[in-house]
Amino acid sequence: MPLDLPELVRSLRQYPGLSRKEPIAEVFKELVLEGTPGPQLPNYGDDAAVIPDGDGYLLLATDGIMTGLLINEPYAAGKASVMVVVNDIYSMGGRPLAMVNVMASGVAEQRAQIVAGIKKGCRKLGVPMVGGHLHPDADDEHPALSVAILGRARSLLRSHLAEPGDDIILAADLRGRAGCQSVKSWDANSGKTPEQLRRRLEVMPLIAEQGLARAAKDVSNAGLIGTAAIMMENSGVGADLDLDALPRPDSLGLEDWLFSFQSYGFVLAVRPEAGDQVIAMFEDRGVSARRIGRVRSDRLVRLHHGGSQELLFDLGREVITGISRPR
Repeated sequence: MPLDLPELVRSLRQYPGLSRKEPIAEVFKELVLEGTPGPQLPNYGDDAAVIPDGDGYLLLATDGIMTGLLINEPYAAGKASVMVVVNDIYSMGGRPLAMVNVMASGVAEQRAQIVAGIKKGCRKLGVPMVGGHLHPDADDEHPALSVAILGRARSLLRSHLAEPGDDIILAADLRGRAGCQSVKSWDANSGKTPEQLRRRLEVMPLIAEQGLARAAKDVSNAGLIGTAAIMMENSGVGADLDLDALPRPDSLGLEDWLFSFQSYGFVLAVRPEAGDQVIAMFEDRGVSARRIGRVRSDRLVRLHHGGSQELLFDLGREVITGISRPR
């Protein structure tokens, strides 16, 4: 059945993983743009704060897990809490150092499963959990889990540095399976050794250190296209995105793939002359990487499929997160 592109655009715009990000702007304005001064670099949508440190940078990030996932799949939630923040550090060209967490759970069995998931995630991704805080008297229906992570980078990949003319490259590990039941996700971590996972992640700091790209984001709960659109918003640009060029597993339909949270997925803006080298670096690690579009200057994000095109966002008139670098 041919894809209904206008209907897909409507679905993408209404997808909760993307639409729920709109309130970020008001918090960002108060706490970042108008917050207290400090040594950090300006942040226009980065997944981690950047703090200059000697000849490199400290990266500080945090993330929280959705309540439904904690209730329905506490073990998976524990693993995911590690994975999402580790990906945030690698997406910026860094290497993770350590994590801490805040957990609220009043059910002993639920706590045990969350902790088991965190422990598994730490072992597989090679990052220690060095402390945290526990609320053991939380209401049964309102567990919570947040993880903060510290990393370090020699060179940076930022969310807001995509430039007109850059190739947009999607790198995703297709050797996986559908993940959690509570959220659309693609699990490309299970069944792989810690060494395989770390070698696959290490490509991101290598790209940064070799100066092959300046902009990148990991594929979040906004999905593949949503994550790319957020990078364009952060950068003050637009993009043409070709759905026919997406690497995709045979076992998943296109729409399910577009909306899936990725355990390993990165969107990069790369100068055209560096694109082949970047793609080869991913492919050498068993990751599928393809050019899926190009950055444009007019702040329009358009989707292309089967010779048709549709406007997804006019970022000059509307917002996703409301965060955009000045130009």
